[in-house]
Amino acid sequence: MDIQMILKPEAVRVLSAVSSKKRLLHELGGIAESVYNLNQSLVVEALQERESLGPTGVGNGVALPHARLDDLDEVVGALVLLEKPVDFDSVDRQPVDLAFALFAPRDAGVEHLKALALVSRTLRDPSVCAKLRANMDPSTLYTIVTEAQSAQAA
Repeated sequence: MDIQMILKPEAVRVLSAVSSKKRLLHELGGIAESVYNLNQSLVVEALQERESLGPTGVGNGVALPHARLDDLDEVVGALVLLEKPVDFDSVDRQPVDLAFALFAPRDAGVEHLKALALVSRTLRDPSVCAKLRANMDPSTLYTIVTEAQSAQAA
């Protein structure tokens, strides 16, 4: 599995008007709807439900919100860079400016976990995060995140 399999270039965005965790989850739901034809309300509800189990802010300004959904055949994702970090109840209490959301079929099982591990490994690399934060062009962000994962596999 590689990031290109789960992330479409058009699901990568730079957002300037996000002021809260709730707003970020709504934006991610909007991306899921426009790119993957998922129901935004159901996506947001599933993301909020997952967050209620424990925040998905993993530290160093990174969040990995994820949800299992009906009407989905494969694991898909969305990557956003926030111009202004928001509080995300992260483990290190640092605000988040990078979020990679994963949406998985309700019965995805191991595929969902593999995707989560892959994205987590990629965004744990400080140099990858620094490159992402230094760019405001979505196509460049897509290239950075997909090439970073390829370089780690080598």
